[in-house]
Amino acid sequence: MGRNRMKGALPILVLLWSGLALAGHELDGRDIRNGQALYRQHCASCHGANLEGQPNWRRPGKDGVLPAPPHDASGHTWHHDNKLLFDYTKLGGTALMEARGIIGIESGMPGLGDVMTDDQIWDVLSYIRSTWPDRIREIQAGRNPPHGQ
Repeated sequence: MGRNRMKGALPILVLLWSGLALAGHELDGRDIRNGQALYRQHCASCHGANLEGQPNWRRPGKDGVLPAPPHDASGHTWHHDNKLLFDYTKLGGTALMEARGIIGIESGMPGLGDVMTDDQIWDVLSYIRSTWPDRIREIQAGRNPPHGQ
């Protein structure tokens, strides 16, 4: 009986795995060169030309605001799903937290939704992802729900 249950579970596991493997969908097929140019224009002054972030990015400054984190593999950007990264970029850190009901967070991240279109933001995020090693891209893709969810 246990063996039959495993046979029935295998197709379900395959479907779930295939959905996770394709879960980077918002970042797929984007213009990485455009994303790189936009990153240089709007992001590099804080997050670094090489995505290295600001020094001591894990410790708040004297103003209580955390410095800009790296977007390379050494940072935590890849720990988050695509939607959160998009919303954080579009709205800015403080506005995003307030939209989620968290008041009093001081973030140095400005909202870029009034200087970049949604497609441009996705291009920037796709550029950032393109710099990560394959294994980190796979982990980050697994944090995203499949289409339609």
